[in-house]
Amino acid sequence: MAVTIKSEREIELMRKAGEILARTHEELAAAIRPGMTTMDIDRLGEKIIRGFGCIPSFKNYNGYPASICVSVNDEVVHGIPNKRRHLEEGDIVSLDAGVIYKGYHSDAARTHAVGTVSPEAEKLMEVTRQCFFEGIKFAKAGNHLNDISSAIQAYAEKFGYGVVRDLVGHGIGTHLHEDPEVPNFAQKRKGIRLEPGMTLAIEPMINAGRPDVIWMDDDWTVKTEDGSLSAHYENTVLITEGEPEILSLRL
Repeated sequence: MAVTIKSEREIELMRKAGEILARTHEELAAAIRPGMTTMDIDRLGEKIIRGFGCIPSFKNYNGYPASICVSVNDEVVHGIPNKRRHLEEGDIVSLDAGVIYKGYHSDAARTHAVGTVSPEAEKLMEVTRQCFFEGIKFAKAGNHLNDISSAIQAYAEKFGYGVVRDLVGHGIGTHLHEDPEVPNFAQKRKGIRLEPGMTLAIEPMINAGRPDVIWMDDDWTVKTEDGSLSAHYENTVLITEGEPEILSLRL
């Protein structure tokens, strides 16, 4: 699949998808509390998304059984919601969600504290979020994809964190996953030259320990190999003639 350049009409639809996804994340963030189950989060997320007249991007995507990926503590991504898995005070929980609005996707992730968390967990969440913003400083027409990737890695590693190599960001549009892949770590090649109208899901996945990950027996849930905490922060980003536009964040 070639990298697609979106028309003004397509960009408007993706803006709307992004706005709805941002509101979904805001409502989920407000609901998180100790004692709720990961299934509670999924059901609420799906209700919110469908309430806006959208379809959850993830539901039944390649067989994934839920609308919201809910990953707790050492789970990096793709945690499957479970009615027996209760959030506890001090946990961190990563929520990855997508919406389809009139045929166009938006994709975003946030990691949240459950109640009061350790200073180490707070720092990991903040650095992971900032990795995204360090990366998009380079998400400008004329730059190369690797400029984004290198900036994310450099910032995370200043804190001694591990940047996950086995999972990457991606292009997005009428498909949830489009070209190009968007690594969070430097490549030997420059990668594609960025052009106005490209839309990218940029998503640092940062481990407090080593970068290595393992897949669980459910074939979805990815955990840190060393059991360290992991955080995830993602937005759908539009490359413009000037500064990048974050489509899935209401500033």
